[in-house]
This record gives sequence, C-alpha cells and structure tokens, in this order.
Amino acid sequence: MVNRTTFGLSAVQRQSLVISLTAFFTSLLLIALVSVLILISFRGTAYFWPEPIYTVTGTHQDGTRFSVLANLFDESTNEDVTLKFSDAQHPYGFQVQLSREEIETSLLANQSAEIKLLDGRRVLAIPEYIVVPSKPPQPLGNIDIVLEEVAQISAQIEDLNTQHLAPIHEALSQFDKRNVVADAPARERLVASFDEYQKRVEALEATRAEYTLLVSFADETPFVIPISSIQDVDFVSRLSTWEKWQVAFSEIGVFLTDSPKQANTSGGVFPALFGTVLMVFLMTIIVTPFGVLAAIYLSEYAPNTALTTIIRVSVSNMAGVPSIVYGVFGLGFFVYTLGGSIDELLFSDTLPAPTMGSPGVFWAALTMAILTLPVVIVATEEGLRRVPEGLKAGSYALGATKIETIVRTVLPIASPGIMTGVILAIARAAGEVAPLMLVGAVKFAPTLPIDGEFPYLHLDRQFMHLGVLIYDGAFHSQTDGKSASMMFAACLLLLVVVFVLNILAVVLRARLRKRYLKG
Repeated sequence: MVNRTTFGLSAVQRQSLVISLTAFFTSLLLIALVSVLILISFRGTAYFWPEPIYTVTGTHQDGTRFSVLANLFDESTNEDVTLKFSDAQHPYGFQVQLSREEIETSLLANQSAEIKLLDGRRVLAIPEYIVVPSKPPQPLGNIDIVLEEVAQISAQIEDLNTQHLAPIHEALSQFDKRNVVADAPARERLVASFDEYQKRVEALEATRAEYTLLVSFADETPFVIPISSIQDVDFVSRLSTWEKWQVAFSEIGVFLTDSPKQANTSGGVFPALFGTVLMVFLMTIIVTPFGVLAAIYLSEYAPNTALTTIIRVSVSNMAGVPSIVYGVFGLGFFVYTLGGSIDELLFSDTLPAPTMGSPGVFWAALTMAILTLPVVIVATEEGLRRVPEGLKAGSYALGATKIETIVRTVLPIASPGIMTGVILAIARAAGEVAPLMLVGAVKFAPTLPIDGEFPYLHLDRQFMHLGVLIYDGAFHSQTDGKSASMMFAACLLLLVVVFVLNILAVVLRARLRKRYLKG
C-alpha cells in the first residue's frame, strides 16, 4: 500500500489538521460572540446601578480651588479621572476630566443624594428640608408624603386641562373656522368658561409652586428645586447592597415604561420598544402570506423553465441588496407615489397636509416586508421541497384536488420551514436602521401609533425604533459615560426583544414539527 502525502502530511494528519483548524475558528467565533454579549451586558446594566457620591476637593491647573459633589469614574488604565458633578454653576450636572494631580481628596458623601427630575436631569446635592405652604419646614422623611400631595395637585391641573380647557379650545377653533363674531352669545359663554377654568388652573399651579426642596452643594451654596419636578430622591452613598438592587430594579422599570429624555440620553425607551414590536408584528403579518404564496407558486405551479430559474435566482439575489436601497424604494414608491394617491382619493379635505403621503409605521412595515420577502420565500420553498412525494400522491389517490393537497397536506408538513423563514425575517427587521429612518422611524415621536382615539391604530403616524434610538443616542454619548451606558442598555433590550420573538417562533416551529412530522 502506498502512503500518499501532501505537504509532508499523511491523510490522517491532514484530517487532524482540518479538524483542529475548524475547531480553532469556531472557538474564535464563540469567544467573539460571548465577548460582545458580556460587553453589552456589563455596560448596559451599569446604567441601572446607582453610583456613590463623593465630596471631591482639589485645585485646578490655574490655581483655583474647587469642592464638588460628584460621581467618580476612575479607571486605572486612564491617566485622567472623570467627574460628573453638580455645583452652583452646573446644578443639573456637568462632566469633566481632571488629572490625578488636581484631585486632593475624595470622601464618600453619606448625606448627599441623587435627585432625579421628571425631565431626565439629575442633581447631586445635600437635601436640607422641604418647604410646604402654610406649614413649618418639613423633614426629609416626609418626602414621599409631599410628593403624593403635589402629584394630586398635578392630577387636578391635568384634569382641568384635558376635560375642560381642551374641549373649549377646540370649540373656539371651530368658531374661528366658521368666522363666528367675537360678541356672539355662544362664543362669549365659552370664553367666560375658559377664563374661569384658566384661573382655577393658575391658582393650583401657584399652590404647587410653593412646594419646594431646599438643597445645598459641597460649598454650602443653597439651591431650590420644585417638588413638582422631582421624580425620586436616593441617598445612594449610604445604600446597602440590597437597597442598591432595589434602586436598580426601580430604574429598570422606569427604563421600560418611560419616554426618552434629554436628547435620548436619559429616561426610558418604552416608545421605541413599543414601536419596534409593533413594526415587526405588522411586517410579519404582511410578509408571511405573500412569501408563502410566492413559494407555493414557484414550487407547485411554476413550470420548470428558464424563466422560473431566473425568478428563483432573482429572489435569492434580492436578499443581498443593501437595505438602504429598499428604504429609498419605500420612500419613493410607497410613501410619495402610493401614499400620495391615497391622500388624493380619501383625504383630499386635509391636503396639502399629507396623511398617508408621509412616512409612517405602515410604510415602514411594508418596506421591511419587501426587504425580508426573499428570506421567507427561500425558506418556505425549501420546506415545500422536503415534503415527501408519497404524501402528495396519497392525497391525490384519495380524491383531493391540488389546492386541497397543498392546504391540508403540504403546508402543514412544510410549516416548520415557513417558521424558519419568519424567524430570520424577524431577526433582520428588528435590527435594521437605515431604511426605517427614511420611511417612518424618528428619534422622537410625541404620540404612539396606538391610543384611545378612533381608529385606535394610526398607521400614518411616525414611530420610534430601538435601532434608531441607539443610532441617535450614540452621537450624544461619546463623552458621557452614563448616556453611553443607556445606549448599551438599549442594545441589550434589543437583543432581548429579538431573542424573545425568536424563542416564540422556535417554540411554535417545534410544536408544528412534532405534530406533523412525528404524527
């Protein structure tokens, strides 16, 4: 027997080398994926973890001394120390990098608190006492009671605005459109009612403004914060580990239920989370029937000709088209052409203001459906090819027509393959950014696509998307560690959303496979 060698290696050695190389590159891939997940998880969870507050004193390079309350970010690999502090000049926070020589002392400030405001800003200060109208100064222990009182006043103001002032304002607008004269009795009654409710609102606002929290900074400079602007007060420097976990879970709840604030660098991501799930849901409803029907035609009805081959190749190549091209197509065809035509036919009374002729969640879902259509077609066609010919023949032998065979025999057997295509479509659509920015996704949307106003689902509205939020927030967080952590937290949430959607599809696929392939 001749022992053949290549490059001085025997067949056994070559096989061992190939196995080693494949194992090596597979390990590299797994290490890279795990590293990315660890980085995103570590930086993302840091957004929720409360940072202790220090009293930092030192001398600037120009000789001026400073004393501030700050979060200290000291990395041993960095020559500079990052401070995120509050003082009289920057009460709502400012970030600066100082050399280690400029910092003299950094002592834990147990009496200080992180005061979170409703607009997303934060104040690092020492709370002194609470000012309440017609009462002596209240201790800090009553902060929750005072916050509840102010919340009740704010609720009364909101009720007057929405239940009384807004309808009167709308009625007056209708009078203006109909050119009703100013001294008309009906108009005068509305104006009188408006003035009465407006005075009540102003009185409540004046009462609410008297509720304040007096705080001081490290240099003992006083500062007044309206209670109505405070979301929470946390003495982060004296929290136990369990209390820190409680604050972290509270922050996660705010993150999932609140809206973005301060140029998408603080607050929550609920509108973006809701918009992402809604867009993916609409896209799935659109792409699944079209993809399945196209695959059925190519697999069961189309003749085996050169034209059919060209169509299959074209469908496969469509999956490699850059996503921005689909975005431009969606903007030009769906939004401007199709949407403009719908406006002329159905919404001519609102022109020139567009209704469907502007980017919105429906056009975004339709564009994503076109983008992911090749994936669903190819995966469905593969599933249809795996259906045994014997099952089809048996169905025909029992007298079933072709359409009955497809619906009752072929599609149930091919359903796992269809779900595979849907899973891939969901994963791709949830992470796209470029095309969505052209056809409906914005960095901030004042209203959700679904609300209590008829017709409840507003397909013409623009929406927020997690990918766009991350993209936009990255430009505002390159020098701000806390804001950067929010973007990593949004990345982690996006991964969780895609993972959950895929898990649901995988579970459904497994049940279908168990039901139809194993009897």
